[in-house]
Amino acid sequence: MPQDSSPLSTKPSTAVTHLLYLHGFRSSPQSTKARQMAALMAERYPSVVWLCPQLPPSPQAAAALIAQGTANWPAQTMAVMGSSLGGFYATWAAAQRGCKAVLINPAVFPARDLAKYIGEQTAWHNPDERFYFAPEFVDELRALESPAFQPGPDQLLALIAKGDEVLDWREMVARYPHAQHELIEDSDHALSDFETHLPRVLAFLDLA
Repeated sequence: MPQDSSPLSTKPSTAVTHLLYLHGFRSSPQSTKARQMAALMAERYPSVVWLCPQLPPSPQAAAALIAQGTANWPAQTMAVMGSSLGGFYATWAAAQRGCKAVLINPAVFPARDLAKYIGEQTAWHNPDERFYFAPEFVDELRALESPAFQPGPDQLLALIAKGDEVLDWREMVARYPHAQHELIEDSDHALSDFETHLPRVLAFLDLA
């Protein structure tokens, strides 16, 4: 019987078929990185299921939304990406599902760092939109910590900017000692040069 010589037959079986993107604190699916990934998926990988929800302020509610949205996804070919607080949620999701994760300047101690933001906040991409970050949300963040989860290089890739003005890059590296790290000498918390790192991300997801 002749072999199938179509391009699909040579695609690695580990190629991601479902991809979840999680934005950061005060951010949204309208962030530059989220829009870049959405456009890339639509243009080059239309068969990949793409999900980038607006996360609620409550970490408990955010976790429930993530779990519900990916409940029927195949763990072996799904992946989650997250930026800043979204990176923390992505870590939790990867620990729950055993899937791949790509973290972009991930928050590693959000319960500590966000305690000073209790109160009314404005949405980054729409200053007219406000939300309340409640005191109990700090405890909800602590409940989602996964300190025993130590992913290896095949499961997690962390893009970490030494120029991050919000989070300490050393803490990010120390949190994921066995993961793949792409240490970026400059850049910033938003990873404004994210587009230049897309080839590394796609290769990690077996989409390159």
